[in-house]
Amino acid sequence: MIETLESGFQSVGQASARRIARHAAERGHSGPTLLVHGPPGSGKRAFVDDLLALAFCIEPDASRRPCNACRGCRDARARAHPDLVIGSTDAWREQRSTGESIVAAARRWLLDAAGAPVVGERRVVLIEHADHANEQVQNALLKALEEPTDRHTFILVADEPSRLLPTIRSRCQPLRIGRVPHDELVAHLMNRRSLPADQAEALARIADGLSATALRFADRADLLDWRRRLHAELLSLLERGRADRFAAIGDLLDEAGRLDAPLPETPVDADGETVRTPASAQRAAALIIVDAWLSLARDLLVAAAGRAELAPGTELSPEVARIGLRLGTAPIIRVIRLLERIHDGLRENAAPRLALEAAMLTWPQLER
Repeated sequence: MIETLESGFQSVGQASARRIARHAAERGHSGPTLLVHGPPGSGKRAFVDDLLALAFCIEPDASRRPCNACRGCRDARARAHPDLVIGSTDAWREQRSTGESIVAAARRWLLDAAGAPVVGERRVVLIEHADHANEQVQNALLKALEEPTDRHTFILVADEPSRLLPTIRSRCQPLRIGRVPHDELVAHLMNRRSLPADQAEALARIADGLSATALRFADRADLLDWRRRLHAELLSLLERGRADRFAAIGDLLDEAGRLDAPLPETPVDADGETVRTPASAQRAAALIIVDAWLSLARDLLVAAAGRAELAPGTELSPEVARIGLRLGTAPIIRVIRLLERIHDGLRENAAPRLALEAAMLTWPQLER
């Protein structure tokens, strides 16, 4: 079975990103600011933990880092190393003084982060969800990146690097965290979660190669059961009218809201502020629904193109193959485009129920 522990990396796959990181570490420096990016569920956090262990490992032989045995590695993976500082828009918002803007809080934090290392030669500044920061906050970050020192390494983490200023991206070494080859992910699930081969195979397909998503499904059977029920409901609504579709929205929101699952996005307004309205909980639930709905629609599109064997969702909903062929590609493409716009709109404070109603109106109609 494929395993990554010999190299010291605990994450799975990502050969290109891993090679870049190792090469920089063996040269004795991390080079430019690192930008770790990839879709939600791809395993960015696990890869960042590897980078932190690599940065703080005190094993004398650089080729053996991270050793995962020294105190530097242990503290790094626990995110408790004295030379590690972690920031995000959420943290800066919570740390604001009375009357202080998030921009001022971010600038103050960045100034503190520029301090000297405590126990080692380098301080690592980790900024999570960097793509959630508004333009003013990003400009403050840019000023910190424009004057790098050999005693500081910045690691930015983003789902969508296109949301970062071009001037920030130009100063970064991108490390893309993407889908993992099927066999490698299956082996990882079997080794890390002691899953039988058939179950690991199924989860790897359902997660479509996203390692963190696969591990989350392995740890949370309720999430997998919910997605199966959601797919079944959405497929049944293909043969039902507008009244039934609208009536289903409330139940879908209620059930998604009870999941207590990691959210694909945190809704913010134009100033980078968390939206705190009575609809915010429903908006978070709607984001989870739309994320799963998009996966189903893409599976239907693959099936409509005659390649159902490539659709991960057939593991949860075997009827995807038959229904996709009945629908054809054109109506599915329309709904995918709408769901992508709705996903962006929910992130920017769109009304959740109205957004799902729009999706239901575009969801194709099958004749019984």
